[in-house]
Amino acid sequence: MLTRLRGRTNRDASLWFWVFVGPFFAGLVLFIYVPIGWSVYLSFFEAYNTVTPTEFVGLANYRDMLTDQAFRDSLLTFVVFAAFIVPTTFALSLLTALLVARTRVMQAFFRSVFFLPVACSYVVAALVWKMSIFSGMSSGAANALLGLAGVSPIPWLSITDPPWYWLVIVSARLWLQVGFYMILFLAALQRVPVTLYEAAAIDGAEGWQVFRHITWPQLLPASTAVLLLLLINAFQAFDEFYNILAGFSGYPPYARPPLVYLYYTALGSGQNFGDGSAGAVILTVLIAVVALAQTRLLRLGGRD
Repeated sequence: MLTRLRGRTNRDASLWFWVFVGPFFAGLVLFIYVPIGWSVYLSFFEAYNTVTPTEFVGLANYRDMLTDQAFRDSLLTFVVFAAFIVPTTFALSLLTALLVARTRVMQAFFRSVFFLPVACSYVVAALVWKMSIFSGMSSGAANALLGLAGVSPIPWLSITDPPWYWLVIVSARLWLQVGFYMILFLAALQRVPVTLYEAAAIDGAEGWQVFRHITWPQLLPASTAVLLLLLINAFQAFDEFYNILAGFSGYPPYARPPLVYLYYTALGSGQNFGDGSAGAVILTVLIAVVALAQTRLLRLGGRD
């Protein structure tokens, strides 16, 4: 009797598990795994103006993408963007988390203020940056401040020497994501045992010594996760680039990250879905390789 009751309980638990998880799992398969699988399949076929494969071409699409100078330039654009955004976001989010954690008055208020931009749409933020702050006219906020200092207006998005557009793109991404990673660091800081700081205070350690020997070692797992997320998000940059740099005449030939290039390859005038799918697969493999290399280098998930 007891065995039968336990078996029924387990079946009921399994049933309710699939009742709650089933719709999300079905959506994951339908909207994530199926498109990924179809994209991989499509990358081996010739597909112009259609997502239905027409002629099997093997690895020809991959060869076309790897020999395409524009695609390689897009990967270089990602490297430049990641070199700016990853260390800057990491440092600012860690510094902000440390400052908020040490605040004794209105800590919840400051935490909310710094996190609030995360709820903002990337498209909306990009348009605000483009049209209100760095509009290139004297009416823009940035040029208005420069005008007070006697500096002539700067066409932020219209010139490539110097490449002022990087300042616009990077500052927009920083404003949007620093608060999210600050929350991750704050969560990690709250898990540091208070006894460690008390022991350090007894030993006379303070300031930089406490951070170097206690806080930073305790933040290593969170730091590894933050670096991994930052790198993956840099690979996936699209909204801020497209909405800031694209205009009525189209997208300029410079500062095209991989997703912007693939967007124009698959949905541009040629609508080459075969090459676009091959480029997406190459980009996915690159993200996976970089993520695995980083986790192996930093020993994420190791037994220690």
